[in-house]
Amino acid sequence: MKETTQDKKISKNLLPGEMSIKGFIGDDKRQLNQIINSDKVILDRLNLTAKMIADRLQHFTDAAFESYYGSIIIDEKYEVNYQSYRGKLICPFSHPGIYRKGLITLKNLENGNTISWTPLNIHMIREHCFFEGIGSVHRLEPEILKETLFSRE
Repeated sequence: MKETTQDKKISKNLLPGEMSIKGFIGDDKRQLNQIINSDKVILDRLNLTAKMIADRLQHFTDAAFESYYGSIIIDEKYEVNYQSYRGKLICPFSHPGIYRKGLITLKNLENGNTISWTPLNIHMIREHCFFEGIGSVHRLEPEILKETLFSRE
């Protein structure tokens, strides 16, 4: 599929130095639509949706943000910490909204998996099915998200 003018603009926004120092693509050489479509195939195979993942990330983000004591334990299974930074970010897809800077780290105490994400990650997953490019600092692998966030109760 050929990139549209809008796709090219978004792809430029995702590069290092445009909207963030390290960008959102990493060393992924694929076109934006290829990155997104590849993750959609993985989500289908995992029987998950981008909304399900974004909702779960938001749940932990909200709980950790409300905690003023550093890390908190949720459901006796997840250790979550929210580190807040000054400033805000906008969506590189030119979608309306402003997202606070922060880094949320979650450790699944049962399997030892640890993941980190930002508030902007949640938006990009929910609205654009974009988990970032391979090699990106904040790339979230759908398989690891499933293992870490969704328990087998």
